[in-house]
Amino acid sequence: MSLREQFGKDVLLTGWGHSRFGKLTDETLESLIVQVATEAIGNAGIEPGQIDEIYLGQFNSGMMPLAFPSSLALQVSEQLANVPSTRVENACASGSAAFQQGTKSLLAGTAKTVLVIGAEKMTQAGADVVGAALLGADYDMAGKASSTGFTGLFAEVAKHYEKRYGPVSDVLGTIAAKNHRNGVDNPYAQLRKDLGEEFCRTVSDKNPMVADPLRRTDCSPVSDGAAAVVLSVAPTGGATAPVRLAGFGQANDFFPAARRDPTAFTATRVSWQRALGMAGVGLDELDFAEVHDCFTIAELLMYEAMGLTEPGQGARAVQEGWVFKDGKLPINVSGGLKAKGHPVGATGVSQHVIAAMQLTGTAGGMQLANPRRAAVQNMGGVGIANYVSVLEAL
Repeated sequence: MSLREQFGKDVLLTGWGHSRFGKLTDETLESLIVQVATEAIGNAGIEPGQIDEIYLGQFNSGMMPLAFPSSLALQVSEQLANVPSTRVENACASGSAAFQQGTKSLLAGTAKTVLVIGAEKMTQAGADVVGAALLGADYDMAGKASSTGFTGLFAEVAKHYEKRYGPVSDVLGTIAAKNHRNGVDNPYAQLRKDLGEEFCRTVSDKNPMVADPLRRTDCSPVSDGAAAVVLSVAPTGGATAPVRLAGFGQANDFFPAARRDPTAFTATRVSWQRALGMAGVGLDELDFAEVHDCFTIAELLMYEAMGLTEPGQGARAVQEGWVFKDGKLPINVSGGLKAKGHPVGATGVSQHVIAAMQLTGTAGGMQLANPRRAAVQNMGGVGIANYVSVLEAL
């Protein structure tokens, strides 16, 4: 049973916008939000006054002094005056959290057209500020000093994985190289250079160890950027065909690390099961997926959480070529967070926009051959807040 069958109505992605990701010194949070919102509304073929509600995904956590940005989207047009607008925060999954809130407004019947925006401005903050902000998403390390920050937390995950299943350094290097190679074709990506497997697998002056066993190439960069999508219950006559949301899922895990298996990402697996179950499809019916590779070990664990391989066998998906652009389930054709960049609140919305572009044949150099169905997976914390969407072409 699909979402449409379960709720008796469609949720359609009818327009979208996306900024470049990177160190955007000439942009502000406001200018990024206005840029992508304007683009999404125009792409949907509607007037700003047709927007019933706005959701803005943003993490912030002290990276910017302005902690109340919900009305910034109203700067797009006078027609948006008095439109309800809410900031949504769920760590690195803030963008997908906003997307699901917009979806639920449509399903509840309180809105027919919703504007969802994800945005983050990070690069103006010092490394210590960014590190402390991100650690605020961890139960055990929030407010504590750390020389390795969130990288250290995922390095511990990698160590647990290696202890249980064996070495992962080389396969993580291959994942990094894959995503850097894919990022070359993404005009929005922050890092557009094919670094090659040897570089990504090797510790060097240009690729130092950040937190053993994670090298710099295993880590997504600090980024600025924004993305936006218009959600509607019916086609709006936009520039491109709409994309249907076929199913979605969310699951949260316990916050203290002691209550979680560090290699299982249990709640992530449940979010996949809920989304695929609502869509009424199996993993083998997907043509590609955009997943949350904040660190390469996260992508490896995602292969297992989504059910592509059994636990401990994620390397097989890489070694047998399944997750490459020409494989049976291409993963992160956009370059993922690793190469595209990870402006925290923007990431989940960006993933939905990139997937919509693929499904409408408008992804340019990233384009796959006639994909019909995709999944988007976005995660906050170390497997804590988990969101999955299944999208399909009409």
